[in-house]
Amino acid sequence: MRGASRQSFASLRERLTAAVPDARLAGLVGNELFAVTGLLDSEHGLRRALSDPAKPAAEKAAVAGALLHGKVAPVSEELVVAAVQERWASPGDLSDGIEQLAVEALVLRAGYERTMDDLEDELFRFGRVIAAQPDLRAVLADPALSAEGKRGLLDTLLAGKVTPVTLTLVGQMVAHPRGRSLTAALDLCAGIVARRRDELIAVVRTAVELSPEHRRRLAAALAASYGQGVHLNVVIDPSVVGGLSVQIGDELIDGTSASRVAEVRRRLAS
Repeated sequence: MRGASRQSFASLRERLTAAVPDARLAGLVGNELFAVTGLLDSEHGLRRALSDPAKPAAEKAAVAGALLHGKVAPVSEELVVAAVQERWASPGDLSDGIEQLAVEALVLRAGYERTMDDLEDELFRFGRVIAAQPDLRAVLADPALSAEGKRGLLDTLLAGKVTPVTLTLVGQMVAHPRGRSLTAALDLCAGIVARRRDELIAVVRTAVELSPEHRRRLAAALAASYGQGVHLNVVIDPSVVGGLSVQIGDELIDGTSASRVAEVRRRLAS
């Protein structure tokens, strides 16, 4: 999101945080906001009308309120009414903002349930599974398979193995990709978790498992370097000869033996 849309979403995010004081309500609001996103995606005329900057904010609020009143929790209604009164750079940004607010609500639920670490790790691990299994990725992305069928497959794969919030988020991203790849959708969720924790995500590749002490020292060193908390997602990669590499966003900190050998070879060849 850009400009006005980013500012609008920041305002809604603050409203959400203040309005959901417990896990039960956070989960309910998240699911209802996902349902509103689906409605806006399917009703293009409604979405354009509710995001039209030429229409008075009060008029758009009245339409949204009449549409949702008595059908969703009061908090969900208030958040959507507030959203349509904000300014959005494009009609699609309204839907995107409400969807991301839904993710934020479920992340808040995980925070109240003290499972945010689990959520972050499970999203990362499922992303690795999807990346490594193209057949599974193709099935989950198949438009011929219904949303219910995809959710049923995910229940078979994940139910009882991940937290309820993880299962809900993954199910939503699979059933309603909204034009994104599943990898991009999972990255969106992981990024929202990280921001909620005020942490960066560091993907660490190493040939051997890191001890808890090694993880702690690495996380502390990265946090000191970047000025904020860093969550480690550790990938065991046999191709890493020694040392480790750390990817944070677009920045690669590569300290593996393999990279050093490759650098020596490049210098010898020059």
